[in-house]
Amino acid sequence: MMELKEDYKGYRGQTLECLLKYEAMVWCDVEVKTNDGTFIGLILPRSEQADEYHIVLKLRTGYNIGIASEKVQDIKINGRKIAVYKIPEKEFPFDPKKPNVKLLGTGGTIASRLDYRTGAVIPAFSPGELYGSVPELADICNLDTQKLYGVFSENMGPEQWIGTATAIVKEIRAGAHGIVIGHGTDTMHHTAAILSFMVQNSPVPIVMVGSQRSSDRPSSDAALNLIHSVRTAAESDFAETMVCMFGPTSDEYGLLHRGTRVRKMHPSYRSTFRTIGDIPIAMVDRKKFTPLRNDYKRRRDDRDVELMPFFEERVGMVYYYPNMHPDMMDSMIDNGYKGIVIAGTGLGHINKPLYPALKRAKDKGIAVYMTVQTLWGYVQMYVYDTGRDMMELGVVPCANMLPEVCYMKLCWALGQSSDLNEVKRIMLTPIAGEITEREPSNGYLIYQGGIPEVEEFISKYRK
Repeated sequence: MMELKEDYKGYRGQTLECLLKYEAMVWCDVEVKTNDGTFIGLILPRSEQADEYHIVLKLRTGYNIGIASEKVQDIKINGRKIAVYKIPEKEFPFDPKKPNVKLLGTGGTIASRLDYRTGAVIPAFSPGELYGSVPELADICNLDTQKLYGVFSENMGPEQWIGTATAIVKEIRAGAHGIVIGHGTDTMHHTAAILSFMVQNSPVPIVMVGSQRSSDRPSSDAALNLIHSVRTAAESDFAETMVCMFGPTSDEYGLLHRGTRVRKMHPSYRSTFRTIGDIPIAMVDRKKFTPLRNDYKRRRDDRDVELMPFFEERVGMVYYYPNMHPDMMDSMIDNGYKGIVIAGTGLGHINKPLYPALKRAKDKGIAVYMTVQTLWGYVQMYVYDTGRDMMELGVVPCANMLPEVCYMKLCWALGQSSDLNEVKRIMLTPIAGEITEREPSNGYLIYQGGIPEVEEFISKYRK
């Protein structure tokens, strides 16, 4: 029974019956003839939570597909080889002439492979594992690694943010030429924002990096993102907290986004991160850096970095929608929240039924800040009576601060003071580009596909 379970791991019901019929087991190299054509590849195990209707094949291209068992006409077996996905490990060479870079891990799978026997992700994290996976790193620097956490990015919180900030400052003061932080992509922009506030006046680059696709996929962005980020930490002049990920969907270059103006904009595109309301700091490829602006903070030789690990957890954020009821905010008020960030409509508006909740928040000394859910553009609460009325109720407009950044900064500000005037001073004083004087004309570009002039333009670059 145990042997059957292992040979047909994860398969049950009609898919198990199909495989038994043709004596095809997991790890068999097969040709599967179906109603839709013939597919050649390796039968992969399935997780116990997977459905019972599809056989999973890893094609010769490296991609996985699901084949409905009811469409299978025949399975020809060409052989069987049980795969064990082990990360190769080689000693990372040390060169005294190269800069020293520290890679801190929080749980992202920047260099990893999927163990198809168990469905678990095997991380490559030690210097030797990273060298075995991405040998180009040894041409750039001396790399040392430290695993801080092993969590999915949605589970990052104050403990991890403060711990990461503390570790960054420790390594900078110890002499690191640059810092790289491996992080899951889903909440990377949140962490980039809070690190921009907690770690100030850094003399070296602090580069956050992740991957949209795991290393075992042919289209993985992991290796190139890692190369770009390590090069940035080791060699660049950009002494800021940045996110380094693919620029275009192709493998041409990466972009360095300022930590307070970046956002993940697509769940699966490799070029998911983009700077909002501004332009990136620079482009990076295997050979050079191309600055796109000149107002970035430069690398220095000193170690005078400042750690400000403050965070108030009782802060919430609400995304306004038509017909929102006041109990959304009343709940936070009644549960002792000290701050509320609103992502409002248009120039920063909400409906009048919410005004009593705003009045209650003001009376209880709760800090309430307004951003815009359009992401691009500024809160302008002086234009209409709605905005002016809300300001009378204590709502503070936050210029062009992104909602997530405003949330992180309010947590950080309230962690330092409960005096609302001091909190307001901290919030409205730009620290790391979270508020800009104006939005450049090329800081808002959304191309609408389908229309002739856009299709003509992108046809020159589509690959």
